[in-house]
Amino acid sequence: MSSTSIASMSRHTLRQLKFILPGGLVTLWLDSHHKFWRIYNGEAGTGSFAWTVSLLALVSGVLTIGLFMYVLMFPLIRGEQPDYKHWRQSGFLSTVIPVMTASILTGWSLLTYTLARWSNLGYIEGVIGASGLYALAFGLLGLIPAPRVKRA
Repeated sequence: MSSTSIASMSRHTLRQLKFILPGGLVTLWLDSHHKFWRIYNGEAGTGSFAWTVSLLALVSGVLTIGLFMYVLMFPLIRGEQPDYKHWRQSGFLSTVIPVMTASILTGWSLLTYTLARWSNLGYIEGVIGASGLYALAFGLLGLIPAPRVKRA
């Protein structure tokens, strides 16, 4: 590994830390991850509607991560390097990125509603808690190096 790639990796890691640190601190401070799991597992005594909404939030979050990993692994799957800057002109990316964006918005909204409605956080802290969890998740996902396809 060359010193340039190490320096580049370090800069990239530092950029991701601006999502990981605040997201992790907010998540720990509000204990939003435990509160969500208590609602999902029915331990909060919230009922079936709370479970359904939390399940939809979880499914949307898993879909988002899956789509992100698919976009990241696209070069290995298809054997070509996509042009992320011009994603609207790509048949593949022009479909996946809007679906992933909708999944992010849906999952974050459902997570916010779940935390605000069925935990002791309330609406303001529910928004902060959901944002912290998403920032932490996206920061950690951003640490995964994108594979490169060698150009002929």
